[in-house]
Amino acid sequence: MEKVKQLRPYQTEAIERIRQALRGGSKRIVLQLPTGGGKSLIAAQIISMAIAKGKRVIFTCPRLQLIDQTARAFWDHGIREIGVMQSDHVMTDPSKPVQICSVQTLQRRTIPDADLVLIDECHMMSKFVVDWMGRMEWAGVPFIGLSATPWANGMARLYDELIISATTRQMIDEGYLSKFRVFAPSHPDLTGVKIVAGDYHEGQLSEAMQSGSLVGDIVSTWLARAEHRPTLVFAVDRAHAKAIQRAFEAAGVPCGYVDGNTPTDERETIKKAFHSGRYEVVSSIGVLTTGVDWDVRCIILARPTRSEMLYVQIVGRGLRTAEGKEDCLLFDHSDTTQRLGFVTDIHHDRLKNTRMDEAGKRERQPPKPKECSSCSFLKPIGVHKCPNCGFEPERQPTVETVPGELVELSSARKAKANREASWSEKEAFIADLKAYAIERGYKSGWWANQYRQKYGVWPNDPHVRYALPSSEVSMTTRAWIQSQNIRWAKRKERQA
Repeated sequence: MEKVKQLRPYQTEAIERIRQALRGGSKRIVLQLPTGGGKSLIAAQIISMAIAKGKRVIFTCPRLQLIDQTARAFWDHGIREIGVMQSDHVMTDPSKPVQICSVQTLQRRTIPDADLVLIDECHMMSKFVVDWMGRMEWAGVPFIGLSATPWANGMARLYDELIISATTRQMIDEGYLSKFRVFAPSHPDLTGVKIVAGDYHEGQLSEAMQSGSLVGDIVSTWLARAEHRPTLVFAVDRAHAKAIQRAFEAAGVPCGYVDGNTPTDERETIKKAFHSGRYEVVSSIGVLTTGVDWDVRCIILARPTRSEMLYVQIVGRGLRTAEGKEDCLLFDHSDTTQRLGFVTDIHHDRLKNTRMDEAGKRERQPPKPKECSSCSFLKPIGVHKCPNCGFEPERQPTVETVPGELVELSSARKAKANREASWSEKEAFIADLKAYAIERGYKSGWWANQYRQKYGVWPNDPHVRYALPSSEVSMTTRAWIQSQNIRWAKRKERQA
């Protein structure tokens, strides 16, 4: 028998907290642990303890590709009494006390008896699993959900308790996860991309991300800054991922491609080519966001998202530690980091019923990182001097001197207007500005500058920045724009 891996302190503590919860009567428990934190090892230890007591266990996987990976992880931990429920798998054996099941197969068959159920990636909340957990005959059986991102709306209605084993920040500080650096080399124009079910419309998003020079920026940035590190690209859809693959290959960089239809054996071949260096880059969509243990040292985020769960899962692919790995580079061509913050800042200490917290208000979001104007490195809030290149921007004066008068750029009036204006008012104003810019053929930066002129701050809040253009510009906004144009013209006359 192979030597069983030693549990880390936080893993041991997590198991003990789960046992305490079960002893306290909880039957529906979620364990949160960052990607790379060893959820499979914790699950294996829990299963070993159950087997020792003569219990039967079901472990569910949300994707077919994770079945064999899970079986290998349990086997390495010394668990040999394993059966698999997935099509006609070679390990099919219903007599075994541990059944690893794909959700897709389980919902088409009779669910085997079990004394304990573990749900991997429980934030996905498939309709079958939700229905299964609600059946009366399973009310007395403990369900333990495992996830790095258990933040889906409605999870509080399914589970009684959330156990947070460790945060991403804690695991990086303790050396269990890799440090990372984020750069924002290019900024997509998502004006006109609709929001569907809380995230961007995939078809419109793909078109937007393939327009202009964005694909070329991805390759040129990688060549200039990636140091030829093993790299995963997360694209929008097949067309976008293929376009990125072709661009890398045209630049002489070997690039693989993976999507949901890539067969398991081909995916394994691509993984080996990636680790051997034959592929320096692999372009993908969706499928490499969960359960991937590749040695990734650079991530290209070419898929804008409003989902914290998807964003954290993507970045987590690059946070596993490895020999000789000092950090992971993240090239964010999607503005997602500036929209959602660093992954180390994203944290929720309770399960959600809806988008609102218990007090009925939106959860307060931490301040977002700022981009270094010299090297595109994303700095934490409050950091003035760039940690990457050392550039220290000069503090801008609040008063501009012109012949004959003083013009205040950041006046108390603007600050007051910014405080008193509602989010709906600001969103309506910038929607008008975007529509006016389209009407006049102005560049995308125009509306941001106009917003700053009125409120004294840049439109960095997602409620405002990603508002869609209005169908018709209001007379109030047109009048305000006209007043600004007159003011600008008079200033030019005075300067002349």
